[in-house]
Amino acid sequence: MRAVVLESHGAPLELTEVPEPDCPDDGVIVAVEACGICRSDWHAWKGHGEWVDDVPPEGQILGHEPAGRVIEAGERVETLSEGDRVAVPFSLGDGTCRRCRNGHGNVCEDGIALGFEPAGQGAFADRVAVPAADYNLTELPDDLEATAAAALGCRYMTAYHGLAHRAELTPGDWVAVHGCGGVGLSAVQIAGALGARVIAVDIREEALEKALELGAHETVAGDGNVPARIRERTDGGAAVSVDALGIAETCRNSVDCLGGLGQHLQMGLSTAAERGEVSLPTDSMVGREIDFLGSRGMPPTRYDELLSFVASGAIDPAQLVTRTVALEAVPERIEAMDEFTTTGIEVCEL
Repeated sequence: MRAVVLESHGAPLELTEVPEPDCPDDGVIVAVEACGICRSDWHAWKGHGEWVDDVPPEGQILGHEPAGRVIEAGERVETLSEGDRVAVPFSLGDGTCRRCRNGHGNVCEDGIALGFEPAGQGAFADRVAVPAADYNLTELPDDLEATAAAALGCRYMTAYHGLAHRAELTPGDWVAVHGCGGVGLSAVQIAGALGARVIAVDIREEALEKALELGAHETVAGDGNVPARIRERTDGGAAVSVDALGIAETCRNSVDCLGGLGQHLQMGLSTAAERGEVSLPTDSMVGREIDFLGSRGMPPTRYDELLSFVASGAIDPAQLVTRTVALEAVPERIEAMDEFTTTGIEVCEL
């Protein structure tokens, strides 16, 4: 089958032929219909993450935001069968550990990161194997197209999980979103749907225009004293602030723009410049009782909740899709992220 394989970190990616995946006894084979192209794929290609022992090995098939159709099911699978259309989370739980049993499968003690490790070969391919299918997979509604379902991949679900489950967001709160790429624009749309007033921050006018289209109430150009301008516009500071980019400046700006008892929500992963470490004003955070929260994917067991929210019309991931491409164009679109000029969510369709 065809697949985009990481041959060497930073070297040009190519579409190549690889063997078909084997079907796990407790899993399924999914024929990929669409897969989001994410900045995390760019991080993987660049070889970032050694500071947390999280560098994908050479030979890895990339791609972690798929939607598709089951074409084979293992003998231990009980709830899925051939022909079912499914959403596939990137953070795969084993379904048996303490965290999975308590509804936190996205941080499973023995979890697999789809597209980032040998046990989870990715979905920039014709087919992908998914273990523990009964636990991890959720059937898609008939009226949700594969491209929109792929847009729900790690960025959208991470933003939803962070804002709906991790932060204590209430209607009317001011939410600042620093960085309006895929995860940032997802946060803009979701926060607005949850009743928040949203300030979007970015250095690119195109990204800010897209944020306004998705429901942002105000925008701030990401230069000068960003925290001061947000505190002024929100009469003292945001209640929740999201770093959706992962660089030191946006993380610090996010913390500094909060009001008392505010919550910082970290979604963006750091680059080689930060190597996972950012200096923060801890005394000020203590004085204002600021919470620092992380959000990574979403528990598979809460996927129905997200799909119900989509079905209600309150949120629409398809609005974030700015480009669709064929599988063979994926290497070029990942490499284009070098310039930080891509907007919204790009999806490859198979």
